[in-house]
Amino acid sequence: MKFDRRKFLQLTAAGLAAPAFSHAAMAEDYPTRPVKIVAGFAAGGGVDITARLIGQWLNERLGQSFVVENRTGAGGNIGTEAVVGAAPDGYTLLLATVPNAVNAALYGNLKFDFIRDIAPVAGIIRVPMIILLHPSMPVKTVPELIAYAKANPGKVNMASAGNGSAPHMAGELFKMMAGVNMVHVPYRGQGPALTDLLGGEVQVLFATAPGTTDYVATGKLRALAVTSATRAQVLPDVPPVADFVPGYETSQWYGMCAPGKTPAEIIGKLNTVINAAIADPAMKARLAAIGGESLPGTPAEFGKLIADETEKWRKVVEFAGVSVD
Repeated sequence: MKFDRRKFLQLTAAGLAAPAFSHAAMAEDYPTRPVKIVAGFAAGGGVDITARLIGQWLNERLGQSFVVENRTGAGGNIGTEAVVGAAPDGYTLLLATVPNAVNAALYGNLKFDFIRDIAPVAGIIRVPMIILLHPSMPVKTVPELIAYAKANPGKVNMASAGNGSAPHMAGELFKMMAGVNMVHVPYRGQGPALTDLLGGEVQVLFATAPGTTDYVATGKLRALAVTSATRAQVLPDVPPVADFVPGYETSQWYGMCAPGKTPAEIIGKLNTVINAAIADPAMKARLAAIGGESLPGTPAEFGKLIADETEKWRKVVEFAGVSVD
């Protein structure tokens, strides 16, 4: 039988194009059934609230339910592992946050590589943190806190929401860059840490803004600075740490991820809808109510943020000697 080169090339081209056409068709119809958004932290926290807000928007715009499932434990690793192991079809998503970048250095026995095994979809918001002090602390500025901590090494107790939490890492970054020694006192969440700060059991807390600004307004706590690079909308009169410690910046960020190898067409569709959400005035107002500022961009830009954060926190974890294994 004579070999027909032209027909062979036509068939080969059709075969190579088939996956692209099938992915494009899949993305056009997506989603055709309910989608699960995994939140690796408990209901009522920032991850959970953000997941539910964006899930409601996606539900309304894409015509299918986006159901939030709280898979808690191991600093978010249990939920992340569930998503990494899910089918890469867009029907299991992850609401990612700072611990996903921190855990790469904090845990030595992870069953996944977050950067390799996850597909960034879109950033959603950044939430700046606040350095909160008990009023008994005789300092009113960041330079005064640094001077006081240096004059009293090991005598300033710094609370956190737990080992490897965003507030803990924000405090360790401050200690590293300012050259101070504060004793880390981990709690099981920000709520208990805040209670002991109000009671004067600890002196310093790097805290997320939601649930804390009323204490600042009533004078029960002192807001020393915000951790974002510039002033934050939630406390416009409070200066950033970077005004006194050049280069200091951290915030609690939230974004959507999917299992690695999820088709680019599905990721692109989700990215477009999520960017529309965080640009919508009504949604921006709802996100601002939890202290969030929009984090728009492409999947590649969100991926770069994750990679940069992973490297940044690796250095901090090594400096602080933190480990949970």
